[in-house]
Amino acid sequence: MQPFTQRIIQIIHSIPKGRVMSYGQIAACAGNPRAARQVARALHSMSDKHDLPWHRVVNAKGEIAVKDPSRQRKLLEMDGVVVIHDKISMREYQHDDPLCFEE
Repeated sequence: MQPFTQRIIQIIHSIPKGRVMSYGQIAACAGNPRAARQVARALHSMSDKHDLPWHRVVNAKGEIAVKDPSRQRKLLEMDGVVVIHDKISMREYQHDDPLCFEE
């Protein structure tokens, strides 16, 4: 596994219950701010294998960006995140991962 992919997995695992991160935010934190689509691909292909909290990842606008949003909405609400019209307040729920600021 590539170091960038390992970092993506580590960051997604670090998102606490009740918080969310965007694909682009994870990409930037992992070292490549232009790799949001890579984050989406890794999340899609590795969520089950690595038991990732995939539902805590949303787009930059705070919107649920999956084809069927009902499952993600339900999981986020179970985490305590308020979802209105499939949108989350990034101001209120965005996680600023301290791992992004290590070096």
